[in-house]
Amino acid sequence: MQNAQVMQKRLILDTFLLDITVNRLCQHLIENHRTFDETVILGLQPRGIHLADIIHKKLEKLVHQKIELGYLDTTFYRDDFRRRDSPVKANATKVPFIIEDKCVILVDDVLFTGRSVRAALDAMIAFGRPRQVELLVLVNRKYNRELPISPDYKGIDVNTIESQRVLVELEAQGFESNKIWLINKEV
Repeated sequence: MQNAQVMQKRLILDTFLLDITVNRLCQHLIENHRTFDETVILGLQPRGIHLADIIHKKLEKLVHQKIELGYLDTTFYRDDFRRRDSPVKANATKVPFIIEDKCVILVDDVLFTGRSVRAALDAMIAFGRPRQVELLVLVNRKYNRELPISPDYKGIDVNTIESQRVLVELEAQGFESNKIWLINKEV
């Protein structure tokens, strides 16, 4: 008899709490950036762009001002790019503005090892040299960091082990409702 892999899902944030969390993140950004005149938002492809869109819309509604939003693909800047068994498909990079001397807020859904953020820092330089870079994540996975990277803004800290996975489901991705799950794989 072969071992079957069993998955256990535990809800971390439901739609209501996730909305409160995103609103809190927006208020924190407003405290630090006021009018966003010198600030741009870059969502990390592929999953960070959905959170960046949500935050961008809420911020523009709250501050009544246009805020620059872009999407950054880090595929070819990752240190594990050539180590994968199958070729990786790149996502679109859409940065229709210069980031020179701006404050850049990098947005991603989950901070895990820190390697995606390191790659984003390299990829971002093609669009100018920012004055400052800040990191906003919805979920900060603790105990798995491989690089000394930590978020400036975080929705929630989650204690995880390597065999666990954090799943962010957003309506913008086609899910029925906004939820965050912790998935345990057991053999």
